[in-house]
Amino acid sequence: MNQLDEAVARYQKLLETEPYKDLSWAEALAERMLAEHLTQSGRLVCPFLRPNFITRRQYDSIVKAAEALFSAIDRVKQMALANPALLARMELLPAEKMLASIDPGYSFLAVTSLLDTHLSNGSMYFVEYNADTPVGVAFGEALADLFYDCPPVKEFRKRYTLQKLGGKRHLLAAVLRAYKQFGGKKQPNIAILEFRQPFQSTEQGEYLLLRDFFRAEGYPTEIVSPDQLEYRSGVLRRGNFALDLIYRRVKAQEFLLRYDLSHPLVRAYREGKVCVVNSFRSELAHKKAIFDLLTDETITAGFPATETKAIRQHIPWTRMVALTKTTYQDQTIDLPAFILKNREKLVLKPNDDSGEHHSVRGWETDETGWERALRRALRMPYVVQEKVEASHASFPLLRYGELEIREMQVDLHPHAYLGKVQGCSSWLSAGNGGAFSTVTGLAPTFILEPKG
Repeated sequence: MNQLDEAVARYQKLLETEPYKDLSWAEALAERMLAEHLTQSGRLVCPFLRPNFITRRQYDSIVKAAEALFSAIDRVKQMALANPALLARMELLPAEKMLASIDPGYSFLAVTSLLDTHLSNGSMYFVEYNADTPVGVAFGEALADLFYDCPPVKEFRKRYTLQKLGGKRHLLAAVLRAYKQFGGKKQPNIAILEFRQPFQSTEQGEYLLLRDFFRAEGYPTEIVSPDQLEYRSGVLRRGNFALDLIYRRVKAQEFLLRYDLSHPLVRAYREGKVCVVNSFRSELAHKKAIFDLLTDETITAGFPATETKAIRQHIPWTRMVALTKTTYQDQTIDLPAFILKNREKLVLKPNDDSGEHHSVRGWETDETGWERALRRALRMPYVVQEKVEASHASFPLLRYGELEIREMQVDLHPHAYLGKVQGCSSWLSAGNGGAFSTVTGLAPTFILEPKG
């Protein structure tokens, strides 16, 4: 039994002892989550009763590999912006290309971003990149504060040292650095740009925590929906609140489904009257096609050795699905035929996370369903990616007043600000593909080290 397994077993055993069998502590924890707005769509963001633990060695390895990949991703984005042929491989919508062509006023292609990471049996793979609406930093930090002092964790800390992984201050510092490079010379009014849900009467979600944090740090901040914006006389505003800096939590594709390029935000952005973080250029890497370019050695051959090594070791083979020939393990293959033949080790993923289309895991699909999925992937932008073993662990949770143990898939999300990893969140899911499950959410993440 390794160090983490031993720690998890000890924590689970702790919950079976007399002081914690009475789940009043868990009910109190849930009440505190509600009081501190740790909810999403009416549900607690964390239904689990233990943190996710990682070792110092694991965290350091994640930081080293992720920072090399963030650098490589920025390099690929710069190449795509300068090379129409590479840009075409990203499969951007025409409006997305237009937005990407606008200089945001600062040099950073992604101010804030994260990687979806699988740690399993000593291996580490990054399977997705997110630079449009990275979530988990504020929720994760608040959850860590709550769990750190809850009764079973306090008892657990007598034997183990737990280090929190916060990131809100790093997020704010990175956003303000982009604003300064943009040319901002005064203390900015900040808008957190989010879509307001139909019939929503009160603010909710992680952006509420971010708003309160920004305000506490001295920056006037409001949560704003795109339909509340107006642009006149060179000023973007929501009512009487003039906006200098927008922290964008709205995906470009979702924005473009609802609005056109004459929207006040786009006009102000194009004319350099508002600083938008992340800029619309960050959408380039949000496409799954970025992993196609990263794993194409004809593109990355001239990259620094640290970056090419990280790509080889930590990015699964990925290709845009098309009627074409390509390479796999240095062999030339007919891509559609290869996909059909190797169902058990491949997954088909939509190039965009629009919600309309879903990933199809070959090992969970029969041959007929796989052929149907391939036909669809040939009609619209999809990537095929080699299977990566996900990490699983057992977590206790409170269900209908009872303690229940569930096996959960664990995805780690290292958060980066201006390419430097500062913190990590953990997303737990049932691991059942697109099937709906209410048992899903964030768990606080701690670096675990034994005492003595």
